[in-house]
Amino acid sequence: MVFTIHDLIHLRVAEEGSALKRLYFERIVRPAARRAFRVLTVSEYSRREIMAWSGLPPERVVVAGNGVDSTYAVAGSRNDFGAKYVLYVGNRKPHKNLDRMFEAFGALADRTVKLVLSGEPDQHTHRRTERAGIARRILYSGTLADADMPALYRGAEVLIMPSLLEGFGLPVMEAMACGTAVIAARSSSLPEISGGAALLVDPLDVGAMRDGLEAVLSRAELRDELRSKGLERAGYFTWERATERVKEVLTGAANVTAGEQRPSLVPSM
Repeated sequence: MVFTIHDLIHLRVAEEGSALKRLYFERIVRPAARRAFRVLTVSEYSRREIMAWSGLPPERVVVAGNGVDSTYAVAGSRNDFGAKYVLYVGNRKPHKNLDRMFEAFGALADRTVKLVLSGEPDQHTHRRTERAGIARRILYSGTLADADMPALYRGAEVLIMPSLLEGFGLPVMEAMACGTAVIAARSSSLPEISGGAALLVDPLDVGAMRDGLEAVLSRAELRDELRSKGLERAGYFTWERATERVKEVLTGAANVTAGEQRPSLVPSM
């Protein structure tokens, strides 16, 4: 048996978990991980988290990574919201750290810049943006087909990923592949995944996030540098590369002889 655990965020953030979910992972997922030939995951950060949580040795947890579809490219149409915009792509759960992002955006000197959020508007998000004094500067992309996402990235001045926790952070790679500058939190997997191609900021420091946005929005040479580095970095994350890693693990599992007994790490119940 081989299976994938992307991250353990729902176990790390109390507001996003539940007693039932924690019980399921404790009684079902962890014993299964200990019986598995290998557990796949998407980043070295998630690998360390899984090893600490499961007690598995390093060789049993393998980083397969993620990839970026070829439709995410520099060439193509661009969204136009009638103004320069900062882009956030993702859900609005607590670990995404949106309230600090809203506060940082509200402190920008240029009040003509918009903040575009992926997805549909909702009352909770509206109230949060009102508290930050930026409700009139917020736009929503609406529900987009996958084929329409690259244009959203291409049109942005910068993508911001302020998350406190991420198992991978796919929007970072998608933006980079589209030639868009990226600001990312200096937390969890994001420094690893961005690989020096994003401007990293302290996700707990609103001032640092604001300064990062000011720098990227006002300095064309910095945006160009981040775009160039991002395109190179995104080229490393392909689905073909991820597929090869998964294939290696599955081939290893298939080659285990039927009579071989692997040591069990499952505690007696």
